[in-house]
Amino acid sequence: MSFSEESPLIWVGARQVPDALDVYDRFSKAHKNFIVFVVSFAGLLPAVVTGTFVPSIPQIALDLDSTGAVVSLAVSLSVFANAIGGLVWAAYSSFYGRRPMYLWGMPILCIGSFGVAASTSLASLLFWRFVQAFGCAGGISVGAAVIGDIYRVEQRGTALGIFFGASLLGVALSPIIGGTAAHYWSWRNLHYSLGLWGIIEMVLIYVSFPETSHSHSGVIREPKTPFNFVWINPFSSLWLLRSPNIMAVTLANASAMVTDYVLLVPIAYTIGARYHISNEALIGACFLPNGLGNFIASPIAGRLSDTMIERWKAKRKGIWVPEDRLRAVLVGGLLVPLSVGLSGLITTYIAGPLGLVLNLLCLFMNGVGVDFVLTPIGSYNIDVLQSCSAEVIAAVTAFRAIILAPVTAAVLPSIEMLGVAGTNGIATVIAIFGYGLIVLTIRYGDRMRAWVDVGYTPL
Repeated sequence: MSFSEESPLIWVGARQVPDALDVYDRFSKAHKNFIVFVVSFAGLLPAVVTGTFVPSIPQIALDLDSTGAVVSLAVSLSVFANAIGGLVWAAYSSFYGRRPMYLWGMPILCIGSFGVAASTSLASLLFWRFVQAFGCAGGISVGAAVIGDIYRVEQRGTALGIFFGASLLGVALSPIIGGTAAHYWSWRNLHYSLGLWGIIEMVLIYVSFPETSHSHSGVIREPKTPFNFVWINPFSSLWLLRSPNIMAVTLANASAMVTDYVLLVPIAYTIGARYHISNEALIGACFLPNGLGNFIASPIAGRLSDTMIERWKAKRKGIWVPEDRLRAVLVGGLLVPLSVGLSGLITTYIAGPLGLVLNLLCLFMNGVGVDFVLTPIGSYNIDVLQSCSAEVIAAVTAFRAIILAPVTAAVLPSIEMLGVAGTNGIATVIAIFGYGLIVLTIRYGDRMRAWVDVGYTPL
């Protein structure tokens, strides 16, 4: 068999093999499980880096002779760095491959973490905080793309469910980790530990992580020399959001996350104040039901989305319609508005242990519901744009951050003005709007894709 220069190729190390090879059978089931573990381990990092910082703000402010309000700028800075970094690592992962992005990003995370730990001024803290968050920012976008590289469409949702579940578990666990470390250890040692985590991840990837990119996920063009740097505009991936389908599910994704932030960001001033919980560790423990809901629901939602693909493909006699995956959102997605609305009413009108228990149940319901929205949507984005899977995940994440940043700032003022029930009521309406967008995308997805072609995966 001979190949012309135009023959599509995939890269396996330095060797080229024909595209006719089934790229999804390159790795055994056990090897795929290991890859999912490694990228999930890396996917935890952005949430942990961001979340562990918040409880230690008072200690850092005291140490650096500053104020909590000023030190909290580092939180906003890390959100910004995650958005920018995710776009950068995603863009370059489609040129150099997934593996190099981890091997380039982890050292930056380590240097940034050690820099944060050694900071003696606010300026140095903010600088190293940006470096730290930038280094690990590819954990979500590149990790999701890796899973898209190795799993067929009928199996992808389950694997992505595990990945997203692990990532969202970090959101729930990080405040507890940060609060405990700040109270019983020190915030500096915490960031030295994050640097050590980065080193362990880097060694693990260097020793055992293969390149997963192939022709279906974008042709990988190896540089002629290790120092042949090619400029790629990382913001170009945001142009993918002009797709009506991608924008609709992104808004639905963001609407679900709004409820998460409305429940969790002010928790010390809502559940904590209402039920007289002042201990930081106990406040942090209130995050656990939400994280447990994320962790349990994500693989279930992913598997259900795969089942929907298989079931509807069989009904259509082998015709695949990517919007069928979103039908899984309809099963559990209604828990999102229900949980945030009920929590507002319970906090306002039910006192004592009963009110606390019901609120914790609402947090669990919200964790389950949010994952029933996020996991199928993440898989759907990769399904319809597999040739730029990392870029679309990064674009969606960055756009979501743009929406959530002002929401985070507005939650407490809204509670002061409208009360908990009023604020949660607004979040409920937003979540219902997002649910409606999913219904419309399922119903009219084929027509929406016809409006603007951004390079969809052929059906």
